[in-house]
Amino acid sequence: MDGSGQVALVTGAGRGIGLAIAKSLGEAGFSVALNDLGRDGGLEDAVDALRGEGVQAVAVPGDVSDLKGHADLLRSAEDALGPLTTLVNNAGVGVLSRGDLLDATEESYDRCMAVNTKAHFFLTQCFAKRLIGGGRVPGLFYSIVNVTSSNAVAVSVNRGEYCASKAAAAMISKVFAARLGREGIAVFDVQPGLIETEMTAAVKDIYQRRAEEGLTLFPRLGQPDEIGTIVRALVTGALPYMTGQVLSADAGMLVPRF
Repeated sequence: MDGSGQVALVTGAGRGIGLAIAKSLGEAGFSVALNDLGRDGGLEDAVDALRGEGVQAVAVPGDVSDLKGHADLLRSAEDALGPLTTLVNNAGVGVLSRGDLLDATEESYDRCMAVNTKAHFFLTQCFAKRLIGGGRVPGLFYSIVNVTSSNAVAVSVNRGEYCASKAAAAMISKVFAARLGREGIAVFDVQPGLIETEMTAAVKDIYQRRAEEGLTLFPRLGQPDEIGTIVRALVTGALPYMTGQVLSADAGMLVPRF
């Protein structure tokens, strides 16, 4: 199945993994609404890049942690591109400061929870209600992908609040999969591991060394376009009769070993 007739909203799509996902969906034939915090050069450049490849793309800026703006965000995407079939919750933030777990602040905790967890829950809820309440087109594949993290499972004591937010986000994928299965809406959780992005730039060398030392089974960092390829397979229905699954895009990092 290709993406003809499919319309996706990808949050946090101005750069990194989100932009790679948007590009991959565009290549598959999707029309794509790209969301990021503001209509700055990064988001507009991302949209222009997709349009340059012949993709029907539009910018829908907005803060996903502003729950009151969710309906408007979805409406803006649909007004520009047509009824949405696909939601990719990718927007996320890291901790305000890495360090001793005993020094983690309420501000950093609340920020991680607001963007990485609460926004996923309520944007998914708003999107699901919109799909169920409106007419869906036979033959199209309807799905939700939450991009969480290997830290939903693997502990990082200098980023405890981030880990907590991603663990909660992983459960959000499961509960919505259980609720939306009867509606024919698939829900997936993609958990990237060590991916080379702007967010990980400060620790890239450390991650690369640990990968080479055996932390991952493939001795290298992952690339955003690889996550894009995984998400494209999910939202085009290339993995049928599946929902609620975790896709560990981590080069085998979490495989138990002795």
